[in-house]
Amino acid sequence: MVGAANAIWCAARHMRERGGRIVNVSSRGAFRGEPGQPAYGASKAGLNALGQSLAVALAPYGIAVATVAPGFVATDMTNEHLKPPRGDEIRAQSPFGRVARPEEIAEAVFWLASPGAEWASGTIVDLNGASYLRS
Repeated sequence: MVGAANAIWCAARHMRERGGRIVNVSSRGAFRGEPGQPAYGASKAGLNALGQSLAVALAPYGIAVATVAPGFVATDMTNEHLKPPRGDEIRAQSPFGRVARPEEIAEAVFWLASPGAEWASGTIVDLNGASYLRS
């Protein structure tokens, strides 16, 4: 969380004159909790709150701030977790029966970073294949 806040602060200093986009990457763990890794869940919840606060604070400078909150994504980092039997349980969390591909998360980040996504500032986009629903 501190690293993200420092990076945002440095970027925003350079963006104030011309505007731009900041896209944070959080986690569904910010909403459902992470009993085995409570600091992780808490830091992602803090990142969500930071992003929404900065969306308001930086809007007068033309800087939009949004966040994506993915569930499990098939990456090198998650390979071990996705092996049976735990992987079967993880994939079963989504009615699609799978986890996200990195490209699916990248597409959302790409859109949020685009000029057309300014009005999405302050939003948190859940990208979890209906594995965790909230309203």
